[in-house]
Amino acid sequence: MRPYEIVYVLDSALEWEAVDEKLDSFHAVLGGEITAIDHWGVRQLAYPIRKSKTGYYVIVHVTADPVALPEFERLLKLDEATMRYLIVLNEGQPTSGASVLADRPAPAVQTAEESGDGEPEAETGDDGQEAEEEEAGEDKEADEAEAPPQPSGPPEFSGARGRRRRHEGPPIVLLNYKDVTTLARFLTDQGKILPKRTTKVTARFQRQLGTAIKRARFLALLPYIRDHEG
Repeated sequence: MRPYEIVYVLDSALEWEAVDEKLDSFHAVLGGEITAIDHWGVRQLAYPIRKSKTGYYVIVHVTADPVALPEFERLLKLDEATMRYLIVLNEGQPTSGASVLADRPAPAVQTAEESGDGEPEAETGDDGQEAEEEEAGEDKEADEAEAPPQPSGPPEFSGARGRRRRHEGPPIVLLNYKDVTTLARFLTDQGKILPKRTTKVTARFQRQLGTAIKRARFLALLPYIRDHEG
């Protein structure tokens, strides 16, 4: 028994009940145990499949015997409502379209004693100056409170084409091929994968990135090329 993740792209005209009945018939042939199922519902396809621009996405985690896969895939190929499917080993990626990020370490708070500035400030006799300093400190604290939180998502890219550089951010522990937002950051305006010399990532992550983007393209989550006609 091995853990698998199955992504179905079904006909968007199917109702919820019809989708459940179809999945039950598929999984009866596959056998095993369903550990998770996530209905994404109807979504826009990155490119038309069978002249259809929308599809019904369902992600299923199942533990099954590899011997049952050939008959299971044969049934999927014969089903007219199944526009596309993908079966991969479950490596721990969630059913949602999100990658697993490392925890951002909390910023170190330096006290006045540690910084060496613990000596008391000299007293001043100008009450007006002290009041202005207190008001300025209160305004600063209010601005800090209203400031937006620091981004905790995947690394950003900036700069002109060919000169993009990777900003520091939380490391991606597990890259999810369904995480379109993250994958799109590693693509050029023409839909090509950015090279490692530009993104400054490791060779291992670059290989994972290529595999994830190819899977996302196959599932119509990402386009193969950018459409410049519109």
